[in-house]
Amino acid sequence: MRAGEAASGPYVLDIGPERAGWTYCSLRVLDLAPGGSHAFATGGSEWIVLPLTGGCTVHTEGETFTLHGRDDVFRGVSDFAYLPRDGHAQIASGAGGRFALAGAKCERRLPARYGPAPEVPVELRGAGTCSRQVNNFAAADVFACDRLIAVEVLTPGGNWSSYPPHKHDEHRPGAESVLEEIYYFEVEGDGLGYHRVSPSREGGTDVLAEVRGGDTVLIPDGWHGPSIAQPGRTLYYLNVMAGPGETREWLISDHPDHRWVRDTWPAQAVDPRLPLYTAEAAAAAERDGDRATRRGGS
Repeated sequence: MRAGEAASGPYVLDIGPERAGWTYCSLRVLDLAPGGSHAFATGGSEWIVLPLTGGCTVHTEGETFTLHGRDDVFRGVSDFAYLPRDGHAQIASGAGGRFALAGAKCERRLPARYGPAPEVPVELRGAGTCSRQVNNFAAADVFACDRLIAVEVLTPGGNWSSYPPHKHDEHRPGAESVLEEIYYFEVEGDGLGYHRVSPSREGGTDVLAEVRGGDTVLIPDGWHGPSIAQPGRTLYYLNVMAGPGETREWLISDHPDHRWVRDTWPAQAVDPRLPLYTAEAAAAAERDGDRATRRGGS
């Protein structure tokens, strides 16, 4: 979906199960002008509010979470807020900004919580021209949700990520989990990237797309990858995943024609441009009072 094609009401992007034709995953992107606010009901989904640009205050469940946010996705880890199903929330921003709402239909009602930026694990994955940075803010083994899994990936210019191609569209205990997935893209400096999804079954998803800032790719099935960054332009994407499994886990199968790529990584160095930034830097800035994040309310 090109930027703007899935706009609805206050959202510049609004993809839910009905529009996507699946069961669990949702992603909304909200632009707020300075002094703007937006209230919404969480319904049958759990949600994470993640600042992409700017900061905001989130009111929910008698709590107030002040999210300092960041200048943009290319320059810092962000804090975030978790919202339970069957509730109401309001997002307000004094300076304005862009905010992602990653959601998943779920059964359990977990408590509203704050996720500090300094506690987000920053992983360097791959090596050589397959090096990328993964901000695991709501990975399955990092932050508790009922079904929602969400991470950010940053790929330096000229590199490939989501590689080797992999899939998660079959239930194979201990080996592969069924997960719907959304890729939301931003590209540094108004650049471009390319994203590939190839069929894992007859009649399956088959996409080769040029992607720019604000574009989205839906992945109900199939081998996905690579995501290719234009030289000189960092590629960012937000991954939102959810599925029917009793256990919330991210288990993938590599494409058999390309899994050998992983075997080459131990002999290569990680791209020296990475990390682009770290959670430790956010923690140091917070200690200095430059990027303070506070939690208030009951």
